[in-house]
Amino acid sequence: MLTDQASSQARRAAHEARVDGWTRPHLERRRRGEKHPVLDFLFTYYSFRPAQLRQWRPGGEPHRRPETVAWVRDLLAATAARPAHLGCFGLHEWAMVYRQTQEELRHNAWPLRLGPHGTDAVVEASRIRCSHFDAFRFYTAPARSLNLLQPTRETQVVNEQPGCLHANMDLYKWSYKLSPLTPAELIADCFELAVDIRTLDMQASPYDLAALGYPPVPIETPDGRAEYTRRQRELSERAAPLRAALIAVTQLSQV
Repeated sequence: MLTDQASSQARRAAHEARVDGWTRPHLERRRRGEKHPVLDFLFTYYSFRPAQLRQWRPGGEPHRRPETVAWVRDLLAATAARPAHLGCFGLHEWAMVYRQTQEELRHNAWPLRLGPHGTDAVVEASRIRCSHFDAFRFYTAPARSLNLLQPTRETQVVNEQPGCLHANMDLYKWSYKLSPLTPAELIADCFELAVDIRTLDMQASPYDLAALGYPPVPIETPDGRAEYTRRQRELSERAAPLRAALIAVTQLSQV
């Protein structure tokens, strides 16, 4: 039977080895000056650095900002209480490039599968109902009025729903925002989910990333939409126990 110290050392080693599988390729690309349009997002959009993700903590340590814990708890609990709405088809990514030239694109080294005009036509023919503020705020100006909702930071708690890819990807953000309450393994679980969500997000985007090993999910077709919805449901189901675990973590601060 392992002693407490030996158990902690084993957990630390397992966590570090797991995280190295994600962080080492990113750090190697960064040293070479290479950009990855799918995976770099997880280290640039989110503020947790690779070294912080690798750091092992047992969890349960006091948090210095109880107001942060309370806000995250309220957001997660409100999200968990709602039914999952599926079938958004990742159109937020299309709205982020609507009416842009190739040079204006965020990932302008990669072509649009349907070209600018074809991409715009998909946006204009679709019903866009994004509820996630941190996706909506990156829409191009002409696309904002096409969204059926107009989410804001102030309405985030009342708008978040558990089928949303970005709400589920953000479980990673909330996991590290709750650190050191959060065990390192739970942060890594949330990161792993975020990797898989980001993969679908970009496969269903208007970019052609097949050369990188990301075959498209063509949401402009019935088959593509069916695949997107199936995978979105699977990711939502994976997110539910992680959201519940994070809610439980927030309650530790009340003990």
